[in-house]
Amino acid sequence: MDTVAVSHLDCAMGYTFDPHALLSEPLMANLCTSGNEGPRNAPVWFLWEDEAIWMLGSKNGSSVSRLKADPRCAVEIVHFDNEAGILLHLGLRGRASIEQMNAMRFRRLLAKYLGPDEKCWNPWFIQNVAAIDDQDGRLIKLTPATTYTNNVSYFRTGPALAWPSKE
Repeated sequence: MDTVAVSHLDCAMGYTFDPHALLSEPLMANLCTSGNEGPRNAPVWFLWEDEAIWMLGSKNGSSVSRLKADPRCAVEIVHFDNEAGILLHLGLRGRASIEQMNAMRFRRLLAKYLGPDEKCWNPWFIQNVAAIDDQDGRLIKLTPATTYTNNVSYFRTGPALAWPSKE
């Protein structure tokens, strides 16, 4: 995955990093879309698989509706640890597609956040919120056209980076 270097005011303020460092973590992503009502942002869980980011949607959901009308979108993922001095930003941009629900892929997405043992998942959440087998479920797929990384993990330790750790 190619990344774009960052500079602000002609002065290097950040550093690139391997995007997989964030894509493998159970972090929140922000799906950014646009429609007649203007720009919108939705916090989402995600799964990185097959060189694409997969997010949950529903047939009549607002993000799915906006992406059907205009598939251009951005996904932003931030790892921020104030105490440790870590600030990593990953941006993925491109055109999303709306895919039929794939229950196995969705289970892998849920396992990333809820743990690998499905018996330990909250049954109420799975039945009423996740609704894995719901026919109206959709997966939003973004295969990024561009990827942007920015490691500004120096706000406590600068100019040295707090991440990655030198240990």
